Amino acid sequence: MSSLWMENKPSFGETDLLCPQPRQFPMLLWLLLLLILAPGRDQSDKLTLQAPHSVFEGDEVVLRCQARGEAREIHFYRNEYQIQPNFTLKSVSRNDDKYHCSALMRGFWGWKKENSKHLTIQIQELFPPPMLISRPFSPIEGSPVTLKCETWLPPQRSDIQLRFCFFRKDEALGSGWNSSPELKLPTVWSEDAESYWCQAETVTPHIRKRSLRSQLYVQRIPVSDVNLEIQPPEGQLTEGENLLLICSVAKGTGTVTFSWHREGTVRSLGRKTQRSLSAELQILTVKESDAGRYYCAADNIHGPVLSKLVRVTLSIPVSRPVLTVMSPRMKAMVGDVVELHCESQSGSPPILYRFYHENVTLGSSSVPSGRAAFKFSLTVEHSGNYSCEAENSLGVQHSDRVIISVTVPVSHPVVTFSPAGTEAVVGDVLELHCEAQRGSPPILYWFYYKNVTLGSREAPFGGGASFNLTLMAEHSGNFSCGADNGLGVQHSEMVILSIIGPPSNKTFLITVGVTAGLLSILGLAATAALVHHFRTRRNSERPSITGTPSCSPREFQEPSRTSNTNPQEPPDPVQLQPVYDNVNPRDSDLVYSEIWSTQHTKENSANSPRKHREDKEPTVIYSDVKRAYPDDSAGQASIGDSDLEDAAENYENVPCILPALDH
Repeated sequence: MSSLWMENKPSFGETDLLCPQPRQFPMLLWLLLLLILAPGRDQSDKLTLQAPHSVFEGDEVVLRCQARGEAREIHFYRNEYQIQPNFTLKSVSRNDDKYHCSALMRGFWGWKKENSKHLTIQIQELFPPPMLISRPFSPIEGSPVTLKCETWLPPQRSDIQLRFCFFRKDEALGSGWNSSPELKLPTVWSEDAESYWCQAETVTPHIRKRSLRSQLYVQRIPVSDVNLEIQPPEGQLTEGENLLLICSVAKGTGTVTFSWHREGTVRSLGRKTQRSLSAELQILTVKESDAGRYYCAADNIHGPVLSKLVRVTLSIPVSRPVLTVMSPRMKAMVGDVVELHCESQSGSPPILYRFYHENVTLGSSSVPSGRAAFKFSLTVEHSGNYSCEAENSLGVQHSDRVIISVTVPVSHPVVTFSPAGTEAVVGDVLELHCEAQRGSPPILYWFYYKNVTLGSREAPFGGGASFNLTLMAEHSGNFSCGADNGLGVQHSEMVILSIIGPPSNKTFLITVGVTAGLLSILGLAATAALVHHFRTRRNSERPSITGTPSCSPREFQEPSRTSNTNPQEPPDPVQLQPVYDNVNPRDSDLVYSEIWSTQHTKENSANSPRKHREDKEPTVIYSDVKRAYPDDSAGQASIGDSDLEDAAENYENVPCILPALDH
């Protein structure tokens, strides 16, 4: 409240002012002039502005204007600007504001405006503007930082509560206003190097102050000790597995760019940028081309740093090998040197190759790369199935089978007789067997008698062959055989066979053949006709040649191999039984063969041929054959194949009238 009071003084020359004396008029003019020239003279003695001497900002302040005398229309001013009457300052701030008051006061001349002296209120700071402090002052990238908004309250106002807020640029950090003067940042990065500031305020009264902006400097540590690690360890992989490349750095802050490379390639295998000290790259399903040396690089703006080279070894299972046969000719022969090649198109070295013949190991060879070879000289036993296998640390693979047929030239054959022995009887069927102990089939066998070909037989599957021959007297001599399988003919040694039996000569052999042919053609009817014809001419044309041997059946010696002497064997109802003998008229170049053809019945089957001929007259046929040699012994000694052919073509049948028949 302002105090106003007025002092009681006599009125200023009321009479003089109403009725001035002439001698006083100059003095009045003088006083009026003073009033005009000094209208605002100090009235501090009449008006006084009262305020607290010392206050804190934000305190309420009541201003009082005290007057000495009667006053009205009191006004308050701040910096010459009128403020509300009876004004109360609820919150003051530290500044240079000047305050005063004014009022109309009754004076000598009436009501007059009076001003108080100017007053500056001394306001104390409630708390100083905060100061932002970072700990550490220059943090390392990736490390935590604590920001503190530092200020304090005077002891007289220690009960006032402060709260704080932190800012990066113009963005509030954390949860906003908080009673704690500190804010902890877990990690700071190079991009967090910005200006920071804070604010502090009181709730009651509301006083807010802010700090100055502070620049935060973040240190970035360059990457160092870059290392490349490979999974599986030591870089040993199997084709088809996954390869994991791990690139790491021992030191380095901030955002790091990792890249992976294979030596010899321009483009990187992969790239990653992240805030970490390591990164991974996976290569799926590695193949043979992925083998090599790898390295990685790390960069955090200071330039890339490379790791050491790490070798990746790819273990590849061997592929199925291929077996090839290298032979000097199309058909391998005994004695040829054959080379077997076994090769796998893929597979990690070393590769062990094994060679097999009919599942029996021939040999093995270990090679770092390429193919393996095995040489050997062919023998007869080397025909058959061949294969090979390839093995490395990851397994074994087998090749397909390859057939090698060793063509073996035939060996010298051996000729044998069946029945065995060096003697045989005329009429026997002799089996000539020729066999070469060695030789690739098919084998063609030839059979020879005195170097004349008897015939040939083929053995398509190997082994020997046989040739059957019905023996005649002239077959005594040397027999042999030959064998051929396309690689050359081989001959056996000569084997001598002796023919035993009735006297044999060239004429006898030819006659037997001719007689057999005539009997088969003419038959029984022709034989009967000839017998009848010979009987009618016997008496009239009996020969008178002296020295002619008798053709009587009594003189005929029947061969034991041609008569049926077994009474147990039932004969045919009618069977012709031919018997024959040779006669030679002296001093003649003709040879006659005398053939007796008899008939056997059930009644006389037990009788001998001689007895039968005594009881019944036989049928006689003569065949005359031109004699090749006058002497039988000389003819037999020089008989040849051509002679046999000529003799076989020169014969005819003639009747013979025997003297014995008359009897």
